Amino acid sequence: MSSKKLTLEELEAMSYDDIAAIILNESKKTMKINDLFKKVCDLLKLSDDEYVNKLPAFFDVLSTDHRFIMLEDGSWDIRTRHSTKIVIDNEEDEEDIILEEEEDEPEEEQEDIFYDEETSDDDPADDDLKDLVIIEEDEETNG
Repeated sequence: MSSKKLTLEELEAMSYDDIAAIILNESKKTMKINDLFKKVCDLLKLSDDEYVNKLPAFFDVLSTDHRFIMLEDGSWDIRTRHSTKIVIDNEEDEEDIILEEEEDEPEEEQEDIFYDEETSDDDPADDDLKDLVIIEEDEETNG
């Protein structure tokens, strides 16, 4: 489908993303979003104010439409023209190596994470249970 063969009425019945797809397919090159939407607005005979006001919504449409892809340089194109590169980051291998090295360490060198060096049992001001009274079971039933 060519944008030149479409009438204004046909274009007005189409969505902005459909028109953008036609423009990108015809040009066979990537375009910055401003340039792409300017071409859409020119085809629809929209004013500069409408261009400025509707540009953010056009960006949202392109971002959510799976037909389009934003490239590293910020330009947009049809997704089918680009292959998807999948990078598998296998961090587990590095963790395994680190875990194997840790296993070789003697246990006595490992830090005791449950020991609190700052509190001392000798300091009664820090003792939350200093007023605790322990009652034996037989004292409880007699009292």
